[in-house]
Amino acid sequence: MDEHIADAISRPDLVRLTDRVFCVRFETMKVVSALAAVRRLLDQGRVRPGDTVLDSSSGIYAYALALACHRFGLRCYIVGSTTVDETLRVQLEVLGATLERMPPSGSLELDQNHRVRRVREILWRHPEYHWMRQYHDDIHYLGYRTVADHIVRELGADELTVVGGVGSGASTGALAVYLRQRSSDVRLVGVQPFGSVTFGSEHVADPEIIIAGIGSSIRFDNVVHGLYDTIHWTAFEAALSGSVELLRRHAVFAGLSSGAAYLVANWESSVNRNRAVLFIAADTGHRYTDSVFARHDEAHDLDSLAPREVLTREELSRPWSRMAWNRRGPGPELSG
Repeated sequence: MDEHIADAISRPDLVRLTDRVFCVRFETMKVVSALAAVRRLLDQGRVRPGDTVLDSSSGIYAYALALACHRFGLRCYIVGSTTVDETLRVQLEVLGATLERMPPSGSLELDQNHRVRRVREILWRHPEYHWMRQYHDDIHYLGYRTVADHIVRELGADELTVVGGVGSGASTGALAVYLRQRSSDVRLVGVQPFGSVTFGSEHVADPEIIIAGIGSSIRFDNVVHGLYDTIHWTAFEAALSGSVELLRRHAVFAGLSSGAAYLVANWESSVNRNRAVLFIAADTGHRYTDSVFARHDEAHDLDSLAPREVLTREELSRPWSRMAWNRRGPGPELSG
């Protein structure tokens, strides 16, 4: 029996969708990393019960950190994006977390930079607070070891391809690290939105992009480029189609990044027929009800969609591009 709801939420469901496509489905994935990170900080004596931990979040990590703080008796301070909706705001308030919302910004880059600047201002006034640095501290890798162990027990790790949104780099990166400790035959496929700097697509705009959680306008230290074999970039319309089809065909109600990962997983399965493909569904679809699922009549048949194969980032184009990354670093060609 679990001692706290966060422990229950941190365990994902593993679902077989077809003979070779599997879904590791979370209610809120970042609870996994937040719980393990806070537990490690307490074990090391870097924070103590009653201390305040602080971070910036566009929404999901805020909830995860608030749950971890509730679980371990810490105070939680979140500098939040305007994308934090009213349902989440109320939950944070009742959980005892402090949410400071930043004013609307003209771009994701401004929003992320403003939030980081505000975190630094708070730390200057309160040096006793601990900054979690979810984008840069690899302590957030730790929680995914138990997820990897679960995957190995159920699926094994040989001839396995893992697909997921890159985001902060912790979930996909950590799973690759831990799974490759069991087998060298684990491929990692990262999913990015257009406009993200992480793998060099900032020059391709997507006017409807609302999946900032799997991309970034600033550099994240937790993204280890050399872990990834293949990168896919998906536009909003392609991700919407994946989300709708995932619900329609398999009854899995998951967020937009999960729809993008499902789209990519199906493609990777079709071109690598001897491999099992496991994709990450990071959260539920509730916050996308109006923006995605209410627009289900706009969804394309997935069989009508295919990625454009590219060799360089200059060739990237919407709605979907794919590049063999081959575990290389970002390289000078991505910095210009």
